[in-house]
Amino acid sequence: MKILWRSMLALVAAFALYVIIVLIHGTITDYRPAEKLPAEVHAHAETKIIQDSVLSFLIWNLGYGGLGAEADFFYSGGGFFTSKGKMVRSPKPLVDKYVKGTASAIERYKSDFYLFQEVDYASKRSYFYNQFKLLQKSAKGQYAAYFPNYKVVRAPVPLLEPWQAYGRANSGLGTFARFEPSEATRLQLPGQFNWPTRLFMLDRCLGFTRFKTRFGKDLVVINVHNEAFDRSGTIKTAQMGYLKEVLLAEYAKGNYVIAGGDWNALPPFLKYDFFMPGKGPSGYHTQNMDPQLMPEAWHWIYDPSKPTNRSLRAPYSPYKSFVQLIDYFLVSPNIQVKQVKGLKQDFMYSDHEAVWMEVEIR
Repeated sequence: MKILWRSMLALVAAFALYVIIVLIHGTITDYRPAEKLPAEVHAHAETKIIQDSVLSFLIWNLGYGGLGAEADFFYSGGGFFTSKGKMVRSPKPLVDKYVKGTASAIERYKSDFYLFQEVDYASKRSYFYNQFKLLQKSAKGQYAAYFPNYKVVRAPVPLLEPWQAYGRANSGLGTFARFEPSEATRLQLPGQFNWPTRLFMLDRCLGFTRFKTRFGKDLVVINVHNEAFDRSGTIKTAQMGYLKEVLLAEYAKGNYVIAGGDWNALPPFLKYDFFMPGKGPSGYHTQNMDPQLMPEAWHWIYDPSKPTNRSLRAPYSPYKSFVQLIDYFLVSPNIQVKQVKGLKQDFMYSDHEAVWMEVEIR
């Protein structure tokens, strides 16, 4: 009996030591970016002034090349265990397929601007594929900027299964364009989780780019990926307050402003279960964007006929997996939207679908 008791104490002590080491290591290596940093620019475009009045934009959360149709996600059920056999990372053959599918987006969907989220640069979860570089191969002659928002030396989750640890991550936003911006800046978003959770969560940011136009004013394009795991909504509110200040300051100068990406929130007034009435899974809910956030003349632009995000509680199953709409654009009053459409792919390569928009600068 004493031997059993001592063995149990030894196991508890060993696990406690492991947790202490993880927390110390996470604190020492914690990524703490400044509020403003220059973008990591990997390629330049020849065209420095936008001559066209009609422009197209594509947004897509790539799911880091690991969340295609066959995938589920362990964190959807908590960060301690891989409950019910959920994946910490998809098998490599699936990641091969997902990464190649997302990397072909620029060739498949012609656009003047591409705003990508969850682009892995070097992460264990995607077998260290460099998604950004693969996208760049399809974007010859285009401007290419990377805005890191998830740099972790070793994410320890699932905590009670250290042999399956999520591991190293370097991921962020990718902005590609046919035009060379006069400014490209990483803007750190406010709000963070309490210690120690914040050590292993994303450091959310805006991918801010400014382009000169022949109309005398700038076109400001902002790549957005807001907080996802903030149940209280406190962090999201702080992030949107910050973004609002940025948007209105640019519009006050007479500039044209477009923000787009994964907002991790529904558009104003769109019902949570709009696509699947009464079928929302228990304990799973998404907030709406505050309809009073922006002045009336600003427009939230989305395609209400197609969902853009699916639940990761299980692999994708048409008409069974819960779907919603959280990927869209916000456009300033001096821009006319000509068309917008969700690009249906049945979540083959990511847990998000791409959205394409065409606008005209007034």
